Amino acid sequence: MRKHVGILVVMISFFVFIFASESLAQRGMRWKGSGGWGMEGQYGRMYDPKTVETIAGEVTGVQRITPMKGMSYGVHLIVKTDKETLPVHLGPAWYIENQDIRIQVKDRIEVRGSRIAFQGKPAIIAAEVKKGDEILQLRNENGFPAWSGWRQR
Repeated sequence: MRKHVGILVVMISFFVFIFASESLAQRGMRWKGSGGWGMEGQYGRMYDPKTVETIAGEVTGVQRITPMKGMSYGVHLIVKTDKETLPVHLGPAWYIENQDIRIQVKDRIEVRGSRIAFQGKPAIIAAEVKKGDEILQLRNENGFPAWSGWRQR
């Protein structure tokens, strides 16, 4: 009898531990989360696969921005093409700064992304940035961010 009670206690403890860990992990992921950079937020919904285009040009600026109130800061580039100079929004700084590819002023790049109106002016939300042979993949073909959790895919 004691053996069965002991096994039952171990099994209950195990399940409590698993469910508590899962709950804390999910809360922790949301807390650290995407900082407003996910698809569910107002900013994330601005990406429109129907407006995707490719531009090429020279990086004239690399800046940190907070696109909307309540978001964590992100990285955007100023890219001068043959036709115009555009801000190119990459993503949250914590994600961009942890990638192997480094984009700097004077780099020649090619950007594929969604053309949007941001604060009344044209901008691109990048899905992919090519610098030479390197590719920084930021979003999939539907605009789903690479930094968002695998559970939401």
